[in-house]
Amino acid sequence: MQESDLPGLAAQVLWAAFFLAAVFGAIAQRTHFCTMGAVADIVNIGDWSRMRMWALAIGVAMLGFNTMVYLGWVEAGKSIYAGSRLIWLSNLLGGALFGVGMVLASGCGSKTLVRIGGGSLKALVVFAVLAIAAYATMRGIVGVARVATVDTVALTLPTGQDLPSLLAGALGADKKVLALALGLLLGGGLVAWALSSPQGRSADVLLAGFGIGLVVVGVWWVSGRLGHLPEHPQTLEEAFLATNSQRMESLTFVAPIAYTVDWLILFSDKSKVLTIAVVSTVGVIVGALLSALATRSFRWEGFAGTQDTAHHLVGAVLMGVGGVTAMGCTVGQGLSGVSTLALGSFLAFAGIVAGAMVGLKYQVWQLERSL
Repeated sequence: MQESDLPGLAAQVLWAAFFLAAVFGAIAQRTHFCTMGAVADIVNIGDWSRMRMWALAIGVAMLGFNTMVYLGWVEAGKSIYAGSRLIWLSNLLGGALFGVGMVLASGCGSKTLVRIGGGSLKALVVFAVLAIAAYATMRGIVGVARVATVDTVALTLPTGQDLPSLLAGALGADKKVLALALGLLLGGGLVAWALSSPQGRSADVLLAGFGIGLVVVGVWWVSGRLGHLPEHPQTLEEAFLATNSQRMESLTFVAPIAYTVDWLILFSDKSKVLTIAVVSTVGVIVGALLSALATRSFRWEGFAGTQDTAHHLVGAVLMGVGGVTAMGCTVGQGLSGVSTLALGSFLAFAGIVAGAMVGLKYQVWQLERSL
């Protein structure tokens, strides 16, 4: 590829990521796709519909990603999720903090963007505070503490931490074949479980499960295939265009929210360029806004009072700190990361669910105390 071709290819990557993120936002707004809501539905009313929706999306993402691995289009090890260093304590603790935070803030990072598109001023405040907390945890004072404490507790594995790499090293088998087999087994199992009940075959569950799962796979393809340069004409090294991590990326919504605010504030700085993270953040808001307007569900929303404000502020901080510490959110680790079959992603997702349970119990305790 010639150097003169790079701007055009980067533009294709960014527009494709924006379009897919807008589809994500529209689907999430239309179907009320939400991990916090899925856990709350189970705890409060015993309804598993939204959890089946989530499981279906994960299953589709697993099937799609690992099929691409088998075809040689992408490699898990070229993402941030499947490195050989397993920061298990950061994954678990960060996930738990994020889980509590998303309950207090009425939804995770992606839900915050969807709610902004639907007219929530509360979510706009959460967006701003989450961005500050996330940036501080990446590069600020909280980041220094994170690197010096929880990130030091880690296991260094002989291969990448994704299951196909681990099993290939142990069994001497072909990694691509193992990826396809595990994708079919785990992803197919989740799809089968989600569809095994009438709850899992409703229109909303099918739309969100298949639609959002395919969007995650689509962004993996855009970043890892369309935007992949085996040899960059300037550096002569492998590169992934328009990514903040310089690696293959899919959707995630903690660090990207910080990058978006950073881009807006320092727009005149020519080193601040658009990335998949920034355009996907904006894309979700635009998609949710269009869906809300089309369905006439757009409503302005403000805080109910001082306590409601305090909960959302604390929740936003916990999501910013926890999401960066865990290396992802319900979408970043719970969909994109888990689709790579990385051990750290499974740990982070478990931490998020556990934290959400704690947050929901706190809300019940508060409600009972006020009666």
